[in-house]
Amino acid sequence: MAEIIIDIQNVTKSYNAGAPVLRDVSLAIPKGSFVTIIGPSGCGKTTLLRLINGMADADSGQIRVLGKNLADWDKIQLRRNIGYAIQQGGLFPHLTIKQNIGFVLSISGDDAVSIDKRVNSLAEIMSFDDRQLSSYPAELSGGQQQRAGVARALAANPEIILMDEPFGALDNITQRTLQNELKEMHKKLGITFVMVTHDLKEAFTLGDFVTIMNEGRIVQFNSPEIIREKPVNDWVKEFAIE
Repeated sequence: MAEIIIDIQNVTKSYNAGAPVLRDVSLAIPKGSFVTIIGPSGCGKTTLLRLINGMADADSGQIRVLGKNLADWDKIQLRRNIGYAIQQGGLFPHLTIKQNIGFVLSISGDDAVSIDKRVNSLAEIMSFDDRQLSSYPAELSGGQQQRAGVARALAANPEIILMDEPFGALDNITQRTLQNELKEMHKKLGITFVMVTHDLKEAFTLGDFVTIMNEGRIVQFNSPEIIREKPVNDWVKEFAIE
């Protein structure tokens, strides 16, 4: 049986005493898997990522990451174990690409030599040359900015990468190129990826497991093949299959 790296049990979350954004959500994510999360706007996808990353707290329920209750984690150490990539890279505009990639390491107190070595290693993986590393985000294309965002998420050698619609603002050709690169990277590195997307094709192409959400609940969690063959209800069939 696969080791569970993220274990979410009966989690509920609301904002400002409003209606719950997440309603009794439970989800067990196997180590080394690529999990995609998809559902209509407002269904709680991004909130779920924020809870996993300790950026927000659940009202009730429990989240365990790497076998440890989220409440017991030192937040800096947690984020060394969890990389986070968002749409358009989320890069700091006043820092070069090299500085952006090494940012998490620099605030964690790593020495300059080790930071430089790690950034250069990631630059090779992401096909950045010296000129691009010295550039500022606005000087690069959208696809290059997104690659830099993924590189920054990988900088601290995390065991988990969270991604919130990272390719949503890109053109179709660039999207497909980066999706293929990401899939190959996952195979090579063996890191656990959890990715929110609004693109059904992306969710079913990249995901070892697909999480389908609606109205703050997980409606179905399974492999793309099983979801296609055995949707749990007519809503999933209509939303994800037809």
